[in-house]
Amino acid sequence: MIGLGLAALGRPGYINLGHHDDLAGGTDVAAMERRCHRVLDAAFAGGVRWFDAARSYGRAEEFLASWLRARKLAPGAVTISSKWGYTYTAGWQAHAEKHEVKDHTLPTLRRQLAESRALLGAHLDVYQVHSATLDSGILDDRAVLDELSRVRAAGLRIGLSTTGPEQAAVIRRALTLGIFDTVQSTWNLLERSAGAALAEAHDAGLRVIIKEALANGRLTARNPDPALAPLVEHARSLAVPVDALALAAALAQPFADVVLSGATTTAQLADNLRATEITAPGDFLTLVEPAREYWRTRAALPWN
Repeated sequence: MIGLGLAALGRPGYINLGHHDDLAGGTDVAAMERRCHRVLDAAFAGGVRWFDAARSYGRAEEFLASWLRARKLAPGAVTISSKWGYTYTAGWQAHAEKHEVKDHTLPTLRRQLAESRALLGAHLDVYQVHSATLDSGILDDRAVLDELSRVRAAGLRIGLSTTGPEQAAVIRRALTLGIFDTVQSTWNLLERSAGAALAEAHDAGLRVIIKEALANGRLTARNPDPALAPLVEHARSLAVPVDALALAAALAQPFADVVLSGATTTAQLADNLRATEITAPGDFLTLVEPAREYWRTRAALPWN
């Protein structure tokens, strides 16, 4: 199924190609909230029932909470996942010295869980470690793991998201701990290195959520890279947008339970949702980049 991620909807700056243009100058809080609500409405009308936020996505949780109240949706009507471990520090600026600060310590978990619950209440279904990595030590921190286990035992599903070229190793380490219900990882036509580990997670009973299926806009018509020609030509032959074809490739993976759209506008969302029309998206193996090269390129994408 397709879900909606709010990374580009909850703050005025993000690394998606053309994000600044999508916002069309409407970056004050009220305008961003209205935009977010419009996209949420379009997603719900289009059958989307999974919505993903994070403490570091600016006001994404706040906008999501106000939408849930305005639409009078009861807990359980949709699935809400959010994440802890990064603090938003951009001060509502598109260009900032630091947009978010990583901290996977126990005090941050307790503080951010309280903040998420204050906004989302009983609507919060899944709480994920944001961008777990081996070098952060999160998967070896007994105090944090015990706290996550207590939270899980009280009824909140627990997950983790991954990032970087070592995603597969992080997923496999997480599987040995037995406390996670979901894993959210980057998989797209350019970066497939986590695929086998995600299949193992799926087989172990974890819900697999795919993020960045469009590679932050690199797998859309906004990217003029001639290397995308096979994808562009196949999309043209199917009379579908390039982004829909790229999303369909992620949906076609047998381990993928939820594939997140990162749409900033209702038009983008409409294109993204057309992915469900495509039954044979193709492999496009010529597009694959070495994992470290992919993540170096991602790290160089400008906030806009």
